[in-house]
Amino acid sequence: HELRTPLALMQAQLELFSVEHPDVRPETAEFLTLLREQTERLTQMTKTLLEMSNLQSVSRSDEIELAPLIDEILTDLTTLAEQKNITFHQNCEDICMIGSDTLIYRLLFNLIENAIKYNHAGGSVTVSMQQENHQVLLHIADTGCGISEEYRESIFQPFFRVDKSRSRQMGGVGLGLALVKEIAVLHGGSVCVESSSEEGTTFAVRLPLNGEKTE
Repeated sequence: HELRTPLALMQAQLELFSVEHPDVRPETAEFLTLLREQTERLTQMTKTLLEMSNLQSVSRSDEIELAPLIDEILTDLTTLAEQKNITFHQNCEDICMIGSDTLIYRLLFNLIENAIKYNHAGGSVTVSMQQENHQVLLHIADTGCGISEEYRESIFQPFFRVDKSRSRQMGGVGLGLALVKEIAVLHGGSVCVESSSEEGTTFAVRLPLNGEKTE
C-alpha cells in the first residue's frame, strides 16, 4: 500500500511537467514519455500485486450468471477489439455458479483481453462454455501465433513473459495469467493451455459450480 502514494505523486508531477513544458527538446520529450510509461507499469504491477495478496479475504458467495458476465466483458473489450479488427464469437450455455463475481470477472477479462492483444489483426476470439457434471468448462480461443510448448506452464508464473519486448510494448507486467491461476485455484478450479499452434491458442478453465473443489 505504501507504494501507491509515491507512484501517484510521480505520475502527477510528470504529467504537470509535460503540460508546463510543451516545447522541450525531442530527446527530453522521449525521456519523459519513457518515465510516464514505466511509472504506469509500476502502478499496474502494484495494483495487481495488491489484488493477489487480498484474494483470500474476498467473499466467494455470489451467485454468478456466467453468460451475462461474459457479455459484459466482451462489451467492455469492444474498443480494444475494434482497434485490431478482432471479431467475437460465443457459444455459451446459461450456467450459474457460486463464487466471487469480481474475481471471476477478472479471470475471464484477463484471458479474453490477452486473446485480443496477442491475436493477429483481423483475427477472432471465441468464448464457449458448457456444464460437465458439477463443473463449468470454459474455453477462450484466439487465432494468434501460438505459445511454444516449453512455455505453456511457465506463463502462469508471476512476472514471466514469453516475449519481454512485445509484452512491454503492450503494457504487460507478467502478472495477468498468474492472477488468473490464483483465482481459479481459490475457487477450487484450474486453468491451462489446452492447445496451441501457429493457428491459435485455446485456454481451458474448469470451475466447480458450488465454488468448492470437486473430485
